[in-house]
Amino acid sequence: MKRKVRYSPEARTDILRLYAFLLEKDVVAAGQALAAIEQAVMGLALLPFRGRRLEAAVDNIRELVTTFGKAGYLALYHVSDDMVTILAIRHQREDDYR
Repeated sequence: MKRKVRYSPEARTDILRLYAFLLEKDVVAAGQALAAIEQAVMGLALLPFRGRRLEAAVDNIRELVTTFGKAGYLALYHVSDDMVTILAIRHQREDDYR
């Protein structure tokens, strides 16, 4: 069953922040990172349980790793019957992910 994928307002803010950070350093990399995140997140519509389940999580909270360069991005998301909600997106080197 294909689920809808939506971003929470917090996740949208995260994407804009991450894009702006990279845009200052490398315009091409910023676009590529955004595309990699989008592609990985949209894949959750068909395979919502492919991300790892968080040990302390309840209510189907999962984490998807998207490799990009030497590190990558983490998407925290919730799976319901017909929806995948992206809760937050962080770079793997950030401290405040959860």
